[in-house]
Amino acid sequence: MVADDAFGDLALAALYDSLNPWGPADDFYLDLVMKAGSVLDVGCGTGQLVRRARAEGHTGRLMGLDPAAAMLVQARRAAQDVEWVLGDMRTRLWQREFELVVMTGHAFQALVGDEDIRVCLRGVHAALADGGRFVFETRNPAARAWEKWTPDRVREITAADGSRVRVRHQVREGPSRGRVHFTETYESETWPAPRVTHHVIRFVDAKTVRGFLEEAGLTVVEQYGDWQRGPLAPAGPEIVTVARRSC
Repeated sequence: MVADDAFGDLALAALYDSLNPWGPADDFYLDLVMKAGSVLDVGCGTGQLVRRARAEGHTGRLMGLDPAAAMLVQARRAAQDVEWVLGDMRTRLWQREFELVVMTGHAFQALVGDEDIRVCLRGVHAALADGGRFVFETRNPAARAWEKWTPDRVREITAADGSRVRVRHQVREGPSRGRVHFTETYESETWPAPRVTHHVIRFVDAKTVRGFLEEAGLTVVEQYGDWQRGPLAPAGPEIVTVARRSC
């Protein structure tokens, strides 16, 4: 969900794990990662998922890919035995090297344009070994998650130096054609001024997701509505998709 170098600042990248603590989604993905011999995590952020997999005994190939250098600084500090790669699926290409490709943390929603999605999925298809799986999630647009992104909802987290940081969101535009523009504002008494990051993400429904995947040669195997593998619900919060390379 990174845009406009939102986490290009090392200070903000250092807050990422506190803002995104381990939860049910991570348990879901970790189970898949531990069963795959080779894994590519696209938009890995600080690499929490593959770092945890290595710490829990994964002995195969683990790679984290992210376009934000500051994120990978955090990842490399935490784990040296994972391949950390700067870039995205437009600039980095692999051929049939991975049993599993994942995009977690709603990273798929940072693909705003149709061609952005197509390019990414073509790269995923190329990277997957025969029969390999691509697993990711996107927020269900019918759940209207953006309506909760209001400045009165403030989160407080603790930075590495012990200072308190307050974080709030505000929608600036949308939804328009599935796109929502919003800001994240970070404030701390130890900073001279608030830091504001700008984002745009796209909400797509299950049918649209399936169409893009099929166009890229990826067949949907399962779609879930939650992290307990429940069925899709009309206004459920998540669209969790498991797809397989079909050709």
